[in-house]
Order: sequence, then structure tokens, then C-alpha cells
Amino acid sequence: MDISWFYNINPVLATFLLSMLPIIELRGAIPLAIANFDLALWQIFTVSVIGSFIPAIFIVYWLGPVSKWFRKWKIFDRFFIWLFDRTRSKFDKKYAAQGKLALMFFVATPLPGTGVWTGSLAAWLFNFDKKQSLIYIALGSILAGVIVVTVFKIFDFVL
Repeated sequence: MDISWFYNINPVLATFLLSMLPIIELRGAIPLAIANFDLALWQIFTVSVIGSFIPAIFIVYWLGPVSKWFRKWKIFDRFFIWLFDRTRSKFDKKYAAQGKLALMFFVATPLPGTGVWTGSLAAWLFNFDKKQSLIYIALGSILAGVIVVTVFKIFDFVL
């Protein structure tokens, strides 16, 4: 991944911004920062966890009003009805028992399609309590950061 345009800004800010991006999140920001910036590991970890968490606040609190606004139009309303029915029927029973703990582990799992963005969307979609969801999303983000740093350091040691 070419991040050369980030070299012109402060490394802490670059790490923060990278961790806020969907798909990349801290799973990509931590290795990129370790490989490209002269920062302490605790700085990279802290900035990445905070940066990856910021979008969760907006998604959990603002996706509802935004989708409500879009639902004024019939085409978007149909789309949201289809999306909600399909997603809830597939996952509601499966994750209802585990609830927010499942949300935390989902966010913490360092695989494609998981993470803060997707976890925040799931929390909103399943109408979890906003404050509790953010707590579990934050814990999942911290755990993901620990996993990524640990794996990266193990492979760095091996190589």
C-alpha cells in the first residue's frame, strides 16, 4: 500500500487517520506505522485504538437519523427494509444470546469484514444500547490492537 502522501504529515496524525479508515482500521494502521514511522509501540497502539474507535461514535449515533432521512424516498426505504429483514433473520437468533460480548469479539477478530466499522453497523442494526455498544466496541478495538501488535511482533521476531 502506498502511503507516501502520509509522510508529509506528522506520523502520529498519519497513524490516527489510517486507523480511522474503513477496511484498514487499526489492523492495517499498526503494521504500517511500525514499518514506516519512528514511533514508540505504545504510541502506535494508543493512537490506532483511539483512531479506530472515533468512527464508531458517529456510526452508532448518526446512522439512525441518516437512514431515516434517506427512507423518505421509496427506493431507499425498500432497500433498508430488505437489508434489515435479511440481516436480522440471518444473525438475530445466532447472536442474540451472546449480545454485546459477541459484538466485542467480532470487533476484536482481525479478519476482513470484521472490525469497528462493521461492529458499529451491527450494533445499530440490532438496536443495541448505544452507550453499552460503544463500551464493547472499544474493548474489542483494544483487544484487536493487542492481537495485531502481538502477531506483528512475533512475525518480526521470526523474520
